[in-house]
Amino acid sequence: MAKNVTLKINNIPVTVPEGSTILDAARKAHIEIPTLCYLKDVSCVGSCRMCVVEATGARGLVAACVAPVADGMEVRTNTPKCRESRKMTLELLLSKHKKKCLSCERNHNCELQKLSLGYGVDEDRFKGEDFVLPIDDSAPYVVRDNDKCINCMRCVAACRKQNVNAIGPIGRGFNVHVGSAFDMPLFESVCVGCGQCIVACPVGALSERSTVNEVWDALADPVKQVVFFTAPSVRATLGEAFDMPVGTNVEGKMVAAIRRLGPAHVFNMDVTADLTIMEEASELINRIKTEKTMPMFTSCCPAWIKYVEQKYPEYIPNLSTCKSPQAMFGALLKSYWCEKNGINPENLYVVSVIPCTAKKYECHREQLEGDVDAAITTRELARMIKTAGIKFTELPNEEFDNPFATATGGGAIFGATGGVMEAALRTAAHMMDGAFEVLDFPDVRGTNPIKEAVYSVAGKTVRVAVASGLDNAKTILEQLKSGEKQYDFIEIMACPGGCVNGGGQPTLSDSVRNSTELKMARAKALYTSDKHNALRRSSDSPVMDLLYNEYFSFPNSPKSHEILHTSYKEDKRI
Repeated sequence: MAKNVTLKINNIPVTVPEGSTILDAARKAHIEIPTLCYLKDVSCVGSCRMCVVEATGARGLVAACVAPVADGMEVRTNTPKCRESRKMTLELLLSKHKKKCLSCERNHNCELQKLSLGYGVDEDRFKGEDFVLPIDDSAPYVVRDNDKCINCMRCVAACRKQNVNAIGPIGRGFNVHVGSAFDMPLFESVCVGCGQCIVACPVGALSERSTVNEVWDALADPVKQVVFFTAPSVRATLGEAFDMPVGTNVEGKMVAAIRRLGPAHVFNMDVTADLTIMEEASELINRIKTEKTMPMFTSCCPAWIKYVEQKYPEYIPNLSTCKSPQAMFGALLKSYWCEKNGINPENLYVVSVIPCTAKKYECHREQLEGDVDAAITTRELARMIKTAGIKFTELPNEEFDNPFATATGGGAIFGATGGVMEAALRTAAHMMDGAFEVLDFPDVRGTNPIKEAVYSVAGKTVRVAVASGLDNAKTILEQLKSGEKQYDFIEIMACPGGCVNGGGQPTLSDSVRNSTELKMARAKALYTSDKHNALRRSSDSPVMDLLYNEYFSFPNSPKSHEILHTSYKEDKRI
């Protein structure tokens, strides 16, 4: 058992495990020490010097995020020396910072801005050399403005943690900046578009490539019929943009808010999550029976797909050929929906609301282009709602539009790591053995980076694994290559914790991110929705009956493959 250490922070006694940092102890004592380069689970290097404190036994100021506690230590976090040091650090950062706060999307939600106000800085105290770097908007999913960068390197740490390593520091001293190898455009690098760098950034140096103006234009176009559909995890996170508690399910208010923006219909992407399961479960069963190209990987996450195409092309045949729920919905609307309602597909403008910046890239994939016209993140939807003057928290709860309103709990849990696996197991097991009625698969739930389980279904052993975060995906892939592990079905999500922690989710303050288990709180909202849904298995959805009876005939039919499936190819990058 770990030894405990007792110390005082601002004269408040606190006991923490040995090896804890001063920052850990302060948090337990409910004292907030300011940080910039530090971010829980992402970066802890003590380089920005914002968290400096005075502590007994230390010579000078120490960085609380890396300084270990000691028994009997006394720490002061707000002495004049601490405050003056932090103020100077902020003023030095501002000496070369592009101070375009009014037009910055992080205005009022920027760590640098918040700290500068709190410490009463003089933003012009130091005048740095003008150092103008070009904005990198080469990618369809992220924009980098290095003149807003404070070189905290949290984005670099997030990219390294993802085992992508598309960005890093370039140059030295005052001239250092963040970029891709040889300063190449980001879209030509090995970036997979997961967007974890954006949610790690404390300022406005990184943002999604916004398509909000295009959506506003479409809504104003008298020829266009605009339809929205929302991804499963958005309902569990959108409320955070309106200061609601983390993990609040705002599905009804979300639908009401979107409807007030003016689209013709608001649909539920959980429907095509169910459709994905119908197709994917059937594909898995066929592979198990024929023992061909195993194991099978899920294909819902476009950042994961790009990662395989770039770094592990030998596993491309193992990817499910199913399109993602986003691409499926776009294709479904522009085929079945348009045919049924006599709509010219060219006049239908399809908008998806997604937790992920990689979904923006997916819209531009050669195999999928045209399925979805615009993919906007949870953050972009929140900005549209605020711009339109809609009082989100005062809205009534409204329901999605038919015929794409009803979905199962299996569709809802797609947004959490393990959710796709569990939904697939519910339906695949029932397809293989009609007497199999198990609906809960706790072994694949939770935020552990890698989860494994073995099930016996219809006389067959099914070995499964779930991983979130691309560093953990690499672990599984390397174990498969070496023969250390054998599986039949594997779910991979690029973002740690799954879509609930996607790169397009609301940007929360460091104080919230460093003290809250975001992944768990957000996922809980989805599992609660699943638990209270009368329909929990995708194959039980009446919408699936409608689609297969009217249009697709049966899962994996020729019509299904024409509209709902896709292909992949190797993407050679340096």
